[in-house]
Amino acid sequence: MKRCVAIQHVAFENLGVFAQPIEEAGFAISYVQAGVVPLTHELWKDADLAVVLGGPIGVYQDDLYPFLTEEKALVAGRLASGRPLLGICLGAQLMASALDADVYPGAAKEIGWGRVELTPAGVSGPLAELAGAPVLHWHGDTFDLPRGCDLLASTAITPHQAFRPGPGQLALQFHAEMDAVFMETWLVGHCCELGVNGFDPRAIREDAKKLGTQARVAGQSFMRRWLAEEVR
Repeated sequence: MKRCVAIQHVAFENLGVFAQPIEEAGFAISYVQAGVVPLTHELWKDADLAVVLGGPIGVYQDDLYPFLTEEKALVAGRLASGRPLLGICLGAQLMASALDADVYPGAAKEIGWGRVELTPAGVSGPLAELAGAPVLHWHGDTFDLPRGCDLLASTAITPHQAFRPGPGQLALQFHAEMDAVFMETWLVGHCCELGVNGFDPRAIREDAKKLGTQARVAGQSFMRRWLAEEVR
């Protein structure tokens, strides 16, 4: 059986609705908790699909979170190998940093359910399954587009929402993997960030109830197509 290894930074940010199509494609999923479980090169190198999930810390905070130094090196090595890699939120920022692009605080926090605008390159690939569909935005940092990468998606607040370094390698700033059934774990886990920045959890909760099914269908359709077309 093929192996998918996902690096987690907080327990409630996982593969979500992506897990089912990944397993349907013949992958056994395992999680590694960053900062707790050693990020062994063998585990990462041998994975048929590697995923770096989101988290509330910044790529540039390796002085506060030393494990980021090793994680950046692992991401850089995986990118250089050309093997399948998916980065989500913090994972996307780590990919950008590994490709020598700057990562920094964005113009504003982008939190809540909304859409992304796909570029022509985005529409021509698996992300077309997300056209017009809701995804969850939850980030304060952004990144410059790495040299030589295709920009796939944007929003007004965050122009660089997705990029493709090469076949089977994809960075998503937004959360198409979010399972709205577990929205409450995010609202509780990120309660301080919501409060400090004036976001109302009641509004996000209601949007999750209204949009969750559509988001699930689109997210899983995207993942099935990406695995079929890009991951070898």
